[in-house]
Parts: sequence; C-alpha cells; structure tokens
Amino acid sequence: MEKTFTAHREDRPGALWLARFRDGRDEAARWYLGDGATDRPTAAECRAALARHMPELVPHYDDLCGMVGDDDLAHRILSHYRPAAHRQGCSQAVWLGEDGPALVRNYDYPLTSITGRIELTAWSGRRVIGMVQRPWGGCLDGMNEDGLVASCTLGGIARRGEGFAIIQMLRYVLETCGSVPEAVTALCRLPAVQLHNVTVLDRTGDHATVFLGPRREPAVTRQRTCTNHQERILPASRSALRQRVLEEALADPATSLATLAARFFAPPLHSRKLSFTTAYTALYRPASGRVDYLWPGHSWSQSFDRFEEGAYTHDYGELES
Repeated sequence: MEKTFTAHREDRPGALWLARFRDGRDEAARWYLGDGATDRPTAAECRAALARHMPELVPHYDDLCGMVGDDDLAHRILSHYRPAAHRQGCSQAVWLGEDGPALVRNYDYPLTSITGRIELTAWSGRRVIGMVQRPWGGCLDGMNEDGLVASCTLGGIARRGEGFAIIQMLRYVLETCGSVPEAVTALCRLPAVQLHNVTVLDRTGDHATVFLGPRREPAVTRQRTCTNHQERILPASRSALRQRVLEEALADPATSLATLAARFFAPPLHSRKLSFTTAYTALYRPASGRVDYLWPGHSWSQSFDRFEEGAYTHDYGELES
C-alpha cells in the first residue's frame, strides 16, 4: 500500500485551499458527521463557540466561510466544534539529552483517512510548520517559529463531549502561544470533544503532557512519554506496553536521540496493521526550528530556514488486516 505526502508553503488559505476543500468536502462531512447522529450544533452555535474559546481564529474562520459561500454544513465542519468521535493510535516521547530538546512521535491511523499534507503557514504573522488534516488547518503535530512543539495522542475510549477537535486545539496553541506555560494555560481552558493527551515542548526544554477530555478536569503532568491512556490503564494493555518501552528507552544511559528515534520503527511502537498503520514518525527539534519526517529507509527534513515544497510517496508493502 502506498501513501503520498506533500509539502506546501501557504501563508493563508486562498483559491488553492478552496479548490482542495471542494474536492474533499464529502470526506470532511463524513469526518464531521460520523455515524450520522443528529445532535450536531447549528452553524451559529459553532461560530459562537469559536468566538468564546478561540477568538483569535474567528477572522480566519469568517474568511473561510465567506469563500465557501452559503453552505451551512461547511460552516459547521470548518469550526471543528463537536465533530464525531474518532479513534487513533500514536506514541510520543520528549528527549532532553544530547542533541535535544526534541520530541519524537509516531502517528497511527488508517492511511486512506489522513491528508498527508505538510504546511508552512503564517496566518497571523507567526510561522507554523505542521502535519495538517482536513478540513481546515488542523494539526496532528506541529511547531511554531518561537520554538513551541505540540503533538497529540488519543487518551482513551472515544466518548464524545461538547468541545473541539484536538487538531483545532493544537492549531490554536501553535498560532497563539510561544512557550510551554502559555500552551498549558490555553489547553486547560479549551474544551476537548473527546479524551486526548497533548505533549508540548519548547526550545528551552520545558515540557508538559496534558490530559484533556469531556467530563474531567485537565491534568498537567511532567510525563516525557505518552501513548493512548491517561491516569488509569490495565498493565497488560498495548498502550501501557508501548509507554513502558519508551520509559525504559529514556532511562537507559546508552540511549541517544538517534537510537530513540530508531526505536519508533520497531514493535510494539511501530504498527503495520491496516486499521492503525504507523503513517509517519516525526522528530521535532525546536531549538533549531527543524522537523524530520521519517519512514523506514527515508527521511524528509523541513525547517523555517529551509522549507522544501514537494512530494514523497512511501510504499508500506502489504499491511496486516
């Protein structure tokens, strides 16, 4: 199975964004509506929620709504407010040793459902490099030019609440925050639609992992490893096993940043399952403003000093059902 990843410099959404949105509108609607449940907010409720929690994004949101025209469902989709719940895998770790600070992460998700688009943007003047996901600028992980990195994992069962998609919350943090304390403050006041964990790291090495979700108070931790659970998990679970592997790697004095990154290509961290494929590994170095997107046998480096537009197609071979 193959997947193509592309990289683009696009300061703000314009005509090319609109063409992509129209081409992918049906897919975006499936993402937002999920199983077709009818308890979705109105477009007015979506904009009001965005204005209440992320007012800095409202001018950009209004511009997009103006571009798509009189399309009520599109306006709701673009808000990222109260979408359907979705499951994902993912593992990540903060490295503070030589060549650090750094954040390494695997993103595990069905290949057919991810956008595979790397973007360098400057919506409000602050440049952001991120692995983005439809429908509008949502970040699976990313870094801004102030040296703040943010990355997410699912935090547990896919229960749904009254908040925003985590990819919108990461975009907001990267657009408006320049340090870990600022990011933590923002994350703790934003409502998440389902259980998620967000790890943030800045160029000074300050870091935090924040547990978020409906019907719980945010919890700010100094965990340097994170998989797909929060405070409680069965010790025999796959998520607990992956986190244990990462903790052992960080505790090993022989570990280097290179060997830690290599560990992400081996089981149990690396998945070849069709339903949750390790789509890519990202290695963020905030002090130098650089991110390496990694696949077995291939790497693609991007930075604020040298951003390379282009495409890469990775052959994952035959995946396990």
